Amino acid sequence: MHEALTLIVVLLGSAVAAVVLFRRLGMPPILAYLLCGLAAGPFGFGWITNLEGIQHLAEFGIVFLLFTLGLEFSIPRLLTLRRVVFGAGPLQVVLTGLAVFAVMRLLGFSTLTSGITGCALSLSSTAIVIRELIGRGAVNTGYGRSSTGILLFQDLAAVLMLVLLPLFSQEGNDHLLSMTALTLGKSLLLFVGIFVVGKWILPRLLEETGRTRSDEVFVMTALLLALVAAWVTHWLGLSMALGAFLAGMMLGESHFRHQIEADLRPFRDLLLGLFFISVGMLVDPDLFAAKWHWIILAALSIMLFKGLLIMVLLKLLGERTEVSLRSGIVLSQCGEFGFVLVALAVSHEVMTPGKAGLLVSITVLTMSVTPALIQNSGRLTRALLRPWLSIPEDSPVSKDIQGHVILCGYGRVGQNLMRYLGSFHHQAIAIDLDLVRLQEASAAGEKILYGDASRKDILERAGIERARLLVVTFDNARLAERILHTVRDINPAIRVLVRTRDETHLESLTEAGAAEVVPEVLEASLMLVAHALMMLDVPFERVLATLRKTRRERYRMLQGYYHGDSFPSTDSAGNPYRLLHAVTLTGKARAIGQSIAQCSLKDVEIREIKRDGQGSDNPDPETRLQQDDTLILYGPLEAVEAAEIKLLGG
Repeated sequence: MHEALTLIVVLLGSAVAAVVLFRRLGMPPILAYLLCGLAAGPFGFGWITNLEGIQHLAEFGIVFLLFTLGLEFSIPRLLTLRRVVFGAGPLQVVLTGLAVFAVMRLLGFSTLTSGITGCALSLSSTAIVIRELIGRGAVNTGYGRSSTGILLFQDLAAVLMLVLLPLFSQEGNDHLLSMTALTLGKSLLLFVGIFVVGKWILPRLLEETGRTRSDEVFVMTALLLALVAAWVTHWLGLSMALGAFLAGMMLGESHFRHQIEADLRPFRDLLLGLFFISVGMLVDPDLFAAKWHWIILAALSIMLFKGLLIMVLLKLLGERTEVSLRSGIVLSQCGEFGFVLVALAVSHEVMTPGKAGLLVSITVLTMSVTPALIQNSGRLTRALLRPWLSIPEDSPVSKDIQGHVILCGYGRVGQNLMRYLGSFHHQAIAIDLDLVRLQEASAAGEKILYGDASRKDILERAGIERARLLVVTFDNARLAERILHTVRDINPAIRVLVRTRDETHLESLTEAGAAEVVPEVLEASLMLVAHALMMLDVPFERVLATLRKTRRERYRMLQGYYHGDSFPSTDSAGNPYRLLHAVTLTGKARAIGQSIAQCSLKDVEIREIKRDGQGSDNPDPETRLQQDDTLILYGPLEAVEAAEIKLLGG
């Protein structure tokens, strides 16, 4: 008992430490679990030598993974992306699997081992790719939709592989075709049965459970549903994962979906972590050290083949070259379902732990580079496509044109600005690094130049010496500063307008030479203020005067706000974050009777004094502070805390 408890504490402790470290490094937590398994397993420190017990428990992680996958599986979404899901998806899985199978057979591996390896390596990592796409806000982009569509089919294919693998692992089966047909027939009947239960019985059961208003009863019910579905399929001689997936898919259409998913997520994550730890125990470091060059070659080969195949398939479906190539880069890795197939193959004794360790090593290597690949996929796509795309070298601005506008960046903001400038008969040229956007805009007759707007030669080709205004339309303060310094060296007289997200870089951009800086968050606040005041029948002239005054004072009134629990310590530039904080002077406060100047508050300004229900903005430094005054302080967190101590206690 003591040894078991020690083992659990060591595994959980090492897993927590590894996951925190990998999160900080921006790497998938799956790799942290695999590393823990490697350390704890028979090839590491030898804390666990009997893998059978932990593998049986870890199988429940797969049950809950497939159950939650079924909850998230949306038939309407599947139909929306059907061209990619049922076009590129099946071809990618089949062709990748066949290519790997052929190579494995040529290398002398058995038919079954080659088939399992082909299936495992044909799948990409849904967990990593979807998380990265969501984090970058790229789910609804062209390459995000294509990637999601292929991943949807891969998830369906993984379920089918898990169902059929135990069947194919039976040696000496002379009736494989009939057994496969029987298994698929059972799966179909199971689907019909779960559909009937999920349509008419489960919703009523969950409604009755919900009426108890007991969280633990609802959680137990959700656990019971997943486990009963797994037990039924196991009893029928099918994969437990299939029943869990079908049950989740039926419940995914109900309004209990989100609550069930939230309740089961802790169990799923814990058991999945245990599963990946058990997979990590299959990796032999000595084997990796002896065959590291083959592992790296295999990882590079599968990523290159899969990436090019996905690009070709999407291109044949009519996707743009940039979208096709970027989708191929995003989906080029192997995925976590490969671990599931490997673990299942080892448990059925159709793959040795040594071969499984090699396959896991290849998969881990491809997954470890995936976050960096996705993050730089746009830059990599542009670099790869540039030699094949025609980029006009001549300046699209005639030397006779004077007083035009240069737009740095031609995204949505830049294009909208170009349209309005055209309606007011102002000539403009855009500079952008997106090759596909360049081709489409050039084909439409718009004046656009390819290049980095911070480079002197690019700005000169855009006619910076003769331009009247330059506008930075993207939200990248560091690049905007570089552009400002380059512009000032060429044409100090030109006015520059810069867009930013908030007031973080307002002062630095102004000092760098920006004539105006437009923080979009503050401008959105100003627009709401203007609409609200006009809906309250405030005269338009007064509203306009207020807006002009706020902009003239460089948004001083809008800077800083009262933060909640989640308070950032630094802004995007790495400077201490500034906030508003209210301090009321009680009867024993040291600052009572002193002027604001006498308080000598360091790095903090008093924005407002509220006294007797009245507020006084920007108070005079000679203003004397009184008891019950409420001071609105503005500054960095540490400075505000020090000022509060000084005002109240001395």
